[in-house]
Amino acid sequence: MSTPWITEAVHRIERDVQRSADTHLFPIDLPALPGVQIYLKDESTHPTGSLKHRLARSLFLYGLCNGWIREGTTIIESSSGSTAVSEAYFARLLGLPFVAVMPRSTSAAKVAQIAFYGGRSHFVERGDQVYAEAERLARECNGHYMDQFTYAERATDWRGNNNIAESIFQQMRAEPHPVPRWIVVGAGTGGTSATIGRYLRYQGHASQLCVVDPEHSVFKDYYDNRANPGVTSEVPSRVEGIGRPRVEPSFVPGVIDRMLRVPDTASYAALRVLERRVGRRFGGSTGTDFCGALQLACEMHAAGQAGSIVTLACDGGERYLDTYYSDAWLNAQGHDIAPWIERLDAACDSGHWPAA
Repeated sequence: MSTPWITEAVHRIERDVQRSADTHLFPIDLPALPGVQIYLKDESTHPTGSLKHRLARSLFLYGLCNGWIREGTTIIESSSGSTAVSEAYFARLLGLPFVAVMPRSTSAAKVAQIAFYGGRSHFVERGDQVYAEAERLARECNGHYMDQFTYAERATDWRGNNNIAESIFQQMRAEPHPVPRWIVVGAGTGGTSATIGRYLRYQGHASQLCVVDPEHSVFKDYYDNRANPGVTSEVPSRVEGIGRPRVEPSFVPGVIDRMLRVPDTASYAALRVLERRVGRRFGGSTGTDFCGALQLACEMHAAGQAGSIVTLACDGGERYLDTYYSDAWLNAQGHDIAPWIERLDAACDSGHWPAA
């Protein structure tokens, strides 16, 4: 039975949805690939500035409708930043306390955004400590651990209901190639790839799903060898928002058609290439997405194929001015992006993916 508070909470979230326009989908101008068009869906235009706004909304509705979130419930989440920012926004909308458990290395800009929405950051030293610590905090305060890594793939209605896959196909209807040959995304929880992959099968679309994975992430290792679901990495992903040191419950390899490993330096270099070509700064995961989309576009061009590719701009670059857009930070981390900028520019200008 729904209480008056839960009914009002759901209505508040639905009103927030109605006040928000869909995110923009725009083409990237690449004259060397005349038969292949790459589109970038700009998820940075959500109220909280990232793709995770969709996930946070779904998780709150899922928690409310399951009776896990009630008036006064403290919300706990394990997050590297963007999910926590978006969940802090919805927690404030509902008047609920919010605590984000995150690695101490999370960018200061994201920590500040969580605080802006009234949330509190609780730090651990290593990324693999966030799960147990979030569970402990939730037990101590009798709160609700949102657990995005478990519930991302089931909280979103993959059949439609304004999910990101449905949005992509609605926006592509009038384009020269309305059914994309490829949709390219990264995986953090795995929820976005699960939603898109299931939607493609449910609707009978011929599109294929490619998931790009950064260095040190285990998702591609598991995809290549599904007999080893316990594979782990001692080194965390260096691309915020995607890549994990363990296989998360929401990662569904069976809906993925192909995975590509993208070097971290290539992801960082791609941000500079994108900035010059579209006039916008985006986060590191967008660089990873663009590398994968460009490689597939070059492969299509080489095979004489025409069609469209859709990928995501997951968040804005203003959160990373002191990291990915800082030459001093890149040098300190041992990343020389100049060779990859040259390779990516050559691919954009020639339509040919450079040999490794």
